[in-house]
Amino acid sequence: MATIKIKPLGDRVIVEPIEPKEVMKGGIIIPDTAKEKPMEGKVVAAGPGALNKKGERMPMDVKVGDKVLYGKYSGTEIKLDDIKYLIMHQEDILGILG
Repeated sequence: MATIKIKPLGDRVIVEPIEPKEVMKGGIIIPDTAKEKPMEGKVVAAGPGALNKKGERMPMDVKVGDKVLYGKYSGTEIKLDDIKYLIMHQEDILGILG
């Protein structure tokens, strides 16, 4: 994995989407136009955490390397070195796969 050249701020994370397998159980190949946007990815960078009303830093629930599930329309897509990533708030992450 390449080093990310961008550092997320606050409670934002950068997620590299994990593309679903292209062949289904029955050997059917799904064309790109019929595929759904992936909702699973790997956290490649995480911010330091948001500040609460007292100005204290809130710890992040996710860390680099976590495999996560996120909402279908979560995050903002960016492209760095021809790799697509999503920048999203930690609250857009539904859960950590373990």
